Formats: sequence, structure tokens, C-alpha cells
Amino acid sequence: QVQLVESGGGLVQAGGSLRLSCAASGRTFSIYAMGWFRQAPGKEREFVATISTTGYGVADSVKGRFTISRDSAKNTVFLQMNSLKPEDTAVYYCAARASSMIVTTDREYDYWGQGTRVTVSS
Repeated sequence: QVQLVESGGGLVQAGGSLRLSCAASGRTFSIYAMGWFRQAPGKEREFVATISTTGYGVADSVKGRFTISRDSAKNTVFLQMNSLKPEDTAVYYCAARASSMIVTTDREYDYWGQGTRVTVSS
């Protein structure tokens, strides 16, 4: 099994920045890709960004503002969020999958964290 623990969420004003972290433990050798999804109140969970051993992908809604990176030695993935907007308010979930293919659908991911809340005030 793989355990994912997110951190770094909080309350920030519009235009501000936050950096989310997700640390993986357990059978981390089985992880080839890690990503971030988010779910706003009353909305479905949506893809934010993903990174694997072969590349990365970022949703159009956050492109140019969010950056995903990975420290493979520490089994940790980061999401740097800049120029935050109120519409970025959501619970952000870390996810991991046992394949390096870049995918953006949540059902393709095998492991999930508990989520960290991000609130952006206007």
C-alpha cells in the first residue's frame, strides 16, 4: 500500500501564493506518477496537475500560475500556486498511480490523500 499525506493548505488573499506538499510512504517503488486534483464546494473533483517519470501536465485553468514539481529522493510532490484567485478555493487532493503515463482523470489514480483545504479570499 501507499500512503499520501498533503500539507500546506490554508487561507490566503487573492493574488497570494501557497505551496502544497504531498509525501508518499509505503510501497513507493510502485509509484510512477503523482498528481493534484481539487474539489470545490458543490462541484466535481477536477484535475489540476500531474508529473511522472516521463513528463508533466497542467490544467488550462491554472497554467502559468501553478507549477508542479517532484523530489523523487524524498517521494514528495509539490504544487506551487501563485496569483491565486477566489475560484481556486477547494480541497486539494494528492494522488498517485502505478504508471508513468500522463493522465488527467481521477479514476486512473490508485492512491489518494485525505486532502488539504485552500481558501482564497477576495
